[in-house]
Amino acid sequence: MATIYSGIYLKLKSSKTSWEDKLKLARFAWVSHQCVLPNKEQVLLDWVSRALVSNYNKKLELEDEVVEKLWAYLDNVIHSKRLQDLLKSGKTVGLSFPIAQVINKRLSEACSDKTKRNISTLLSCSSGILSTPSLSIIYTAKCELLVDLLSKLSKLACQQLASDDAVSSQLFSVLQLTFAQYLLIQRQQPNPRLVFGQVTSQLLQPCLLLRHLLTVRSWTQADDSHVRQHLSREIQSQIETLLQVGLFQPELFSSYKEELLPEQDPQEKKKGGLKTLLLPANTMQTKLGSDLCEPALHGVVVASSVSLLYKLFLDSYCKAENYLVCFHMLSRLFGCLRLSDLQEAGRSDMLSPVDWNTELLALEQLLSLVLSNDIYNVASDRIRHKEVQFQFYRKLAQMLLTHSQASIPAWFRCLKLLMSLNHLIVEPDLDDLVSSAWIDAEASEPHTKKPQEALINTIFQTYSKLRQFPRLFEEVLTVICRPAVDELRPPVFSAGLTVKLHECLLELPPNQILDILCLFVEKCQTLIIPAVEGSIDMALKLMSVCSVLHAFLFNMRSLDDVTPSPVVLRTQRLMASIQKGITQPLMELLQARRRKEEKSELWLRKASDAALLLIYTWVEVDTLFGVSCSKYVSPTAEIAVTEPAARHWDISALLPGVKEQCWRRVTELASGFASTSKYCLELLTLQKMKMMLLQAEADLQALQHAAAFILESGRSAMSRGESELWDGDISAITELSYPTAHWHLVMSNLTILLPYTSLKDVEYLAKVLLETLMLAEAQEAAMDQEPSISIGKISVGFMHSSLLPEMKVLHCAFLTHLIHQFAMVLPTATRDSVDLPLQQLSVINVPWHEEILAPCKTVDPLEVPSENKLLKDELSLSWKTLEKVAQCIVLLAKNDCPVIVKEHQLQRCLSLLKIVSLLKLDSFLPSDCTRCFLVLLSLLVNTRASVSCSKLLLLEVLRTCLHLLRCLQAGRNVSSVFKVLRASDVLEAVMTSQLTTCKFFTDVFTVPVWAQYVQEVQEFLENFLQMIIERRQSVKLNLEKFMSFLVSSRPDTGAVKSKDWKNWNPAAEHLLLAAFTTLCHVITLHLQQLPEKRLHSADVFSALLEPVVLQMVRTVEHGLQSNTPNQLLPLAFIPSVTTLLKADLSHPVKDWQKEPSGFLEQPRFKLYQEFYSQILKELPCAGNNLQFLQFALQFLTVFCSIPELYPGQETAVMVVFAIKKLLSGPAITTQVIRSVEMELTEVLAKVLGNCSAEEFYAIMRLVLQGLEVKNVWQQKAKEVLSAVTLTKLLLSCPLSGDKEKAFWFASPQIITALALQTKEACQDQSLISIIVIPILETVAALLRQGEGILVNPHHVSLAFSILLAVPLDHLKTEEYRGVFLGVHEVLFSVVQCHPKVLLKATPSFLCSFHRLVVSVMHEGRQKGDKGNMDEFEMILKCAHLVERMYTHIAAEMENFTVFSAFMVAQYVTELQKVTLHPAVKAHLTEGIYHILDLCIERDIKFLNASLPAEMSDTALFS
Repeated sequence: MATIYSGIYLKLKSSKTSWEDKLKLARFAWVSHQCVLPNKEQVLLDWVSRALVSNYNKKLELEDEVVEKLWAYLDNVIHSKRLQDLLKSGKTVGLSFPIAQVINKRLSEACSDKTKRNISTLLSCSSGILSTPSLSIIYTAKCELLVDLLSKLSKLACQQLASDDAVSSQLFSVLQLTFAQYLLIQRQQPNPRLVFGQVTSQLLQPCLLLRHLLTVRSWTQADDSHVRQHLSREIQSQIETLLQVGLFQPELFSSYKEELLPEQDPQEKKKGGLKTLLLPANTMQTKLGSDLCEPALHGVVVASSVSLLYKLFLDSYCKAENYLVCFHMLSRLFGCLRLSDLQEAGRSDMLSPVDWNTELLALEQLLSLVLSNDIYNVASDRIRHKEVQFQFYRKLAQMLLTHSQASIPAWFRCLKLLMSLNHLIVEPDLDDLVSSAWIDAEASEPHTKKPQEALINTIFQTYSKLRQFPRLFEEVLTVICRPAVDELRPPVFSAGLTVKLHECLLELPPNQILDILCLFVEKCQTLIIPAVEGSIDMALKLMSVCSVLHAFLFNMRSLDDVTPSPVVLRTQRLMASIQKGITQPLMELLQARRRKEEKSELWLRKASDAALLLIYTWVEVDTLFGVSCSKYVSPTAEIAVTEPAARHWDISALLPGVKEQCWRRVTELASGFASTSKYCLELLTLQKMKMMLLQAEADLQALQHAAAFILESGRSAMSRGESELWDGDISAITELSYPTAHWHLVMSNLTILLPYTSLKDVEYLAKVLLETLMLAEAQEAAMDQEPSISIGKISVGFMHSSLLPEMKVLHCAFLTHLIHQFAMVLPTATRDSVDLPLQQLSVINVPWHEEILAPCKTVDPLEVPSENKLLKDELSLSWKTLEKVAQCIVLLAKNDCPVIVKEHQLQRCLSLLKIVSLLKLDSFLPSDCTRCFLVLLSLLVNTRASVSCSKLLLLEVLRTCLHLLRCLQAGRNVSSVFKVLRASDVLEAVMTSQLTTCKFFTDVFTVPVWAQYVQEVQEFLENFLQMIIERRQSVKLNLEKFMSFLVSSRPDTGAVKSKDWKNWNPAAEHLLLAAFTTLCHVITLHLQQLPEKRLHSADVFSALLEPVVLQMVRTVEHGLQSNTPNQLLPLAFIPSVTTLLKADLSHPVKDWQKEPSGFLEQPRFKLYQEFYSQILKELPCAGNNLQFLQFALQFLTVFCSIPELYPGQETAVMVVFAIKKLLSGPAITTQVIRSVEMELTEVLAKVLGNCSAEEFYAIMRLVLQGLEVKNVWQQKAKEVLSAVTLTKLLLSCPLSGDKEKAFWFASPQIITALALQTKEACQDQSLISIIVIPILETVAALLRQGEGILVNPHHVSLAFSILLAVPLDHLKTEEYRGVFLGVHEVLFSVVQCHPKVLLKATPSFLCSFHRLVVSVMHEGRQKGDKGNMDEFEMILKCAHLVERMYTHIAAEMENFTVFSAFMVAQYVTELQKVTLHPAVKAHLTEGIYHILDLCIERDIKFLNASLPAEMSDTALFS
């Protein structure tokens, strides 16, 4: 055969052979072992390479199809397993350099003509070549070819990213590979100038464009996920590395310095002239020019590139001696931005808002780099460099303020950075800054408001520290007094700014604050007040000035008895000046009579707002000063003395000297504006109420009048239902934010208002509260995201507080309105709607509140009999209504006359039920408790969903009703329900309705919501039945009636094919079984708790229990019979059979255990055994069903308590074996084990308590088999986990006698096995949480339980070998937490329980504990903004445990004194390596101080002498 194919090479070279045949021969030659050619692989590679190169050199004229097939052949060869095997065997196979040129040329064509035809094959070839070292030599040996390839691939990637097509991974994978290859070559290049030239000439532009496009691309699901999530970030990182190494190598710094510094030493210039001068900065500027990319992208690409280049420059060259060079580089790069053109005249309108945003973001990043690297040193710049930097930043500030961009957040941030560099940069333009960035800035959007407040806060802090606050506010006043840019200026102080102002004012000297206030008052008196009438501009200025006065007076430090007298006197003069010079003239202006149309003018509204704001501010501050400072004398004190006592607490009580008629006119005018004016009137009225309440005898009528005025003031605005958010700023209240402000005032001061509010107003408050809560429910998602105050937030906050239950009248009225809403939601039935329960429970003419008000009524003694009779009649009327409603509910339930509701009505009901859940249901008075119970009962039993309703929604409504009924049962007045209802009627009505409703749930009773619903039914029944028993009234009658009802509700089991069974469904059977189970459980529990003396009661309850048990058996048996073979047990049956077994075991027949068939009838005996066998069969596979596990283990706990119940020859070992299989199952995790640990412990306690010694030995053998180290070697981690868990569970069980001896006899073998397991498991990171953490917990338990038993020190010392093998670094947060707690518990167990062993193994203990301390230091170091709060809390807990260990060692272990110096030295040495978070350091320091207290003077001297100076100087030794 070899002779046949020996002519293949000649045929490949022959011009007579067609290219199709040549390709066939080449493919055959490559794959066939029968074709023998000398150096065949290289020959074939050379042949295809020459063919492709000749074609591109025009030496051959090949058709496109042939060319593509040649590329495909080359690709197949490169990626073939044959070639890879040859290369691995050491054979040399290579490609020629021209093929690399051809690939680059082909990629260049693809870039230029935008075609992607067959580019996939070419990329695959490139990938194969670059990933194969012997082939990649064609690129790595000629770096210019690799640079060219990288440039072409980058351009192709840019084209793909710029298009609308989905991004695929092939191109970017090749690009990433090419970057990696080039970076390797780049680092090896000895000539940095050559590298610089390569990067700037071919790579800089495409790389910058590519990085930008990767950064800004809006990735979609259509894009390849690997590119989106990994490659894009990796390529960006590679670009940054490439630019860093290529442009900013240390050897190039001298070139940058020569180019950038304006003045050079002549000698240096002479030296530099001998070489070719490299101008790196100029080269970069040129490359960032217009040919960087297409014009549409040019500006944004340059903007994103300059900050990157500057960052890389600083990373390489930023040192103290190079700061000037760094600044000049900043200047050059800034010159690339379009912003630099704005410094020239006549270039103001060249940028669009989008362009402005881009440019300002770039400038912000540049300035941030300057600030963070401390490049600008004010003193050095002024003394050495003629303020070259200062002048640059000044021009920047002028440009920014000339072209104000208050709608762009970055504009504020740039100004803030300039302020942070040096406040003098903006000081000459402070007025423009205040105007454009604050007073006249339209920054209403949250994303703009935050940086604006940050800038103004920086200004505040700067001028506060400089003690130039008056200088700042002179400019503020100057700007305010200018003609406004906009007719409606924004408020001067937002809520956020007010907080910042408050912080600054607390630090300022009082006289500076008074200077500012006097300045504003004087300007207001002289300039604004005389010209305000009829002038909108002056009215706006007045409002701004008054808001500033309000902000200062409310946020400055109050006067007190230690305030210097000159300050107090000056403050008095200021207050007098405000009153006489501003408030009085304004009140005279406002009281003037005006025509109706004049009253709506804007200037008058603003003047009114300003006047009332200042009056309220003055009154509040004057009152505060009078209370807190005994030296302060109010300016109105003299007037108050000369005037007669105020009648009915009119305005003269607050403002002596103001006439009532004048105030009435002002009030009438201000009340017409739903804004600051009206709100301030309410505040003044509230202030008046507070002053009245401080008097010895309060004027009740005046208080009632004031409360009514406040509520009436906002009634019309609240009734409109239109409101918007309010930020808490009084001066910023508008017509739409006024309702929010008004409601905030009312709810915040309800404890003052409510006692003096009429019943009509209470009803109004309840109505509004409910309406706003319903609105909040609809807007819940939006509310959570808003930081401002909304009406809904106010109401929800009030409901969550503890105030409403204390306000009984409002509580009652709110419930009435809530019931009325339920009645409105539900449709009317066929009968008269007035007779429906919900309508009757919310009627107005029934005095529901009289139960609250009756004890408070004062009655004339002469009229006591008749009055008392009237009160009793009123109370009886409400209870008669409740009784009538209760009968109606029961009757409707019995007659099956429900109200049919649609889905939207059901949704409304659920929303209202959520509001009910906000109420404190356990705090209702008897009548309200009964009313609420009846409402919920009516919804539960007399409401049906239409067929089209969502079944899950209906289940949620029913579940919520049951839950709320259960919450009511916890209240102290729940017994009042039995005044109007019989207990058995409630139970029957609930179960009747729920069994009827079950026909809707035939297809959803397996979903989680159904299980939650059934659980709620059971919990409701359990609580209600227990309440019946605890009341001891007609217990037997109620329970018998309920039991009879349940029996009658179930079809006869014998009539399986009857009509009843055909209509029966699994959901109803499930629910009925749950009811039987609950009844059985409650009676059984009560029987167990009965004292022996009450034999009669025991007989009664036993008689009740027997028929319940029989019915349960029938139900369970029928359910199991209907269960198909090999099907899992229905979840509902397991707790039922458990309850059934408990009931059987609770029967008070003596010695029944000796004859199990005595009370446990044979069929039932068999039922339990079959159930037990099925449970054991299913248990190992149930790891992913937590509820089944809990139920099954609870059954086994009861079953295993009676060994006689085991079927046949089965023993306790079978139970443990099933548990072991469960714990080693694939679905079992440590979380699952933790969830069922209590149940597992209870089962094992019963099993081990009743098993024989031989059975226990078999169990121990099972455990020890699982602990064999071969299980880890065979990757049976779950086998080990099951054995470790069983060991831990055994330690939790009480053992005695031979069993206890057997366990502790095996304990050395156990701990040795655990040590070996730990050593092996720690080599695999994935086994840390599966094996290592459970082992640590088990060892700690073993050491605690083995106190006084584990006497061999070696066995205890094995614990230290476990601890030293466990890794404490490079762990996930949860893993670290588990490992730390495990190690700590083991150490603490040794310290507490084995102190003698500890003394012999001190080095191991100290080493283990030191590792723990070091890990806490590492995890607890300061992380800036990168830290996670939950993670930090965990670290803090760990640090606290270390502190506890230190404390315990110092207090209990006296023999450790000799090691105290060593422990301190270890701690101090490690402390120097990290910067700890202060909270973590506090714990550790507190602990080590206890150890330091053990050090004697000799130890301290030793530490000072042995530790380095910087360590011995630590605070520990000071």
